[in-house]
Amino acid sequence: MYNDITEIIREKYDLFTKSQRLIADYITANIEKAAYMTAGNLSAKIGISEATMVRFASVLGFDGYPSFQKFLQKTAKSRLTSVQRIELALEKIGSRDILESVLKSDINSIEKTLCNIDKASFEKAVSAISSAKKIYITGVRSAAALAEFTGFYFHLIFDNVRVIKSTGGDDLFEKIISVGKGDVIIGISFPRYSKNTIKALEYAKKNGATVIGITDCESSPVVAASEISLIAESDTTSFVDSLTAPFSVINALIVAVGINNRDIIQQNFEKLEEIWDEYEVYDKI
Repeated sequence: MYNDITEIIREKYDLFTKSQRLIADYITANIEKAAYMTAGNLSAKIGISEATMVRFASVLGFDGYPSFQKFLQKTAKSRLTSVQRIELALEKIGSRDILESVLKSDINSIEKTLCNIDKASFEKAVSAISSAKKIYITGVRSAAALAEFTGFYFHLIFDNVRVIKSTGGDDLFEKIISVGKGDVIIGISFPRYSKNTIKALEYAKKNGATVIGITDCESSPVVAASEISLIAESDTTSFVDSLTAPFSVINALIVAVGINNRDIIQQNFEKLEEIWDEYEVYDKI
């Protein structure tokens, strides 16, 4: 299975025609820009016909330009710098209404996620979390918000939850040194993927823990390090990571685990309500 468009191009390059080599050379040198161009725009930029561009996608093994572009975008996502993402966002949105454009993009991400997510994997994740001896959750940078959100609600259900925060060094391993068989670790990472998160998942997997990865595509290195993968669309063509769909998947995961442990959660919330009232945690209007 290929993880990068350049791997396919490199393998097939000697078989390309002169026009196809022009396309291959341009894409290899300009992946971040080419990934978000239509077949017409890309062919015009290179100086070949649109039909040649579509045939090139077929030669690479794709069933059409849309599937080729989707794979190309996955490659580009992991390479985009923040500056490049700002430039792409400006090109993508242009003079359109920003609020409407961003919200519609988030809606589209949720709809795609709902259509494509593996429900059997989702159920496996719910079962593994519900029966785990210990639950570790890790995510850094923008994914840290997802990890904290997950940990906050799982803490209301279980006593065995630990959110692993990393300062960017090797201290991560010190915090998961006891992870092992019977435990679950949830790793959350989106482009550009965190090496520390991937290393933590690999370590936990090696030690016999069940690894649940939440990421954006099957070619993500998080998937390779996981036993169970939950795929959620993530639009990274802006300097802001759009994590609406991942939040929705995590929200569904929390709800499903809660229902799976309804007796525990009911007892816990009955106690919490008493504590919140006694210590006036919430303002009563």
